[in-house]
Amino acid sequence: MNKEQMVQRMFSSAAKRYDINNTVLSFGQHHYWKRFTIEQAGVKNGSCVLDVCSGTADMAILLAKKAGPSGRVIAADLNPEMLRIGREKVLGQGLGGIISCVLGNAESLQFGDNKFDAVTVGFGVRNVTHLEKAFSEMFRVTKPGGKVVCLEFTQPASPVFRYIYDFYSFTLLPAIGTLLSKDRTGIYQYLPDSIRKFPPAEDLRRLMLRVGFSNVYYHTLSGGIVAVHAGTK
Repeated sequence: MNKEQMVQRMFSSAAKRYDINNTVLSFGQHHYWKRFTIEQAGVKNGSCVLDVCSGTADMAILLAKKAGPSGRVIAADLNPEMLRIGREKVLGQGLGGIISCVLGNAESLQFGDNKFDAVTVGFGVRNVTHLEKAFSEMFRVTKPGGKVVCLEFTQPASPVFRYIYDFYSFTLLPAIGTLLSKDRTGIYQYLPDSIRKFPPAEDLRRLMLRVGFSNVYYHTLSGGIVAVHAGTK
């Protein structure tokens, strides 16, 4: 089983309780992280925006509220179960006229060049097989002058805080996540391990520059456990 198949199997299993687990395991901080990320994207009334690896559409819903009734948001994800829950949330908030939920692979986006005013991705690129390919695709579909903004976990700079964070991530998080979700695929063992293997924030900034983005910067939040990167095409 390759990485893509493994990740899809795990997220399909965890989809039904994914949102509640996010809230419990992040102590509610994921809502703040996502709002901060959307602020970096510069979305305005009438913007056309793509949310890659949209999952249960949290970020797409925030984007729609920025883009307004004249805007357009595409929530793209490779996992049908996650996307189904996202679509239910979109319809429940009356945003079906702004947000379209579509199946899509971050490494091969089915959209034309220079199509979107902004592209966002939250907690998704850590799960792709070829990271540089995913960023190249996001660069391709963004209009010149538009921004790509990425929210992802990273490693805290403080050794003491990193020790505490690792203890939580590798000991408490898998136990709590598995208990709440009743998951048997190992997703809550996979997720902290994938954070450790993901490039540090400065390395990710350099990757975005290499792909072609300019003015790339990042903010770390909540003691450095997450980073928000933004780059302009």
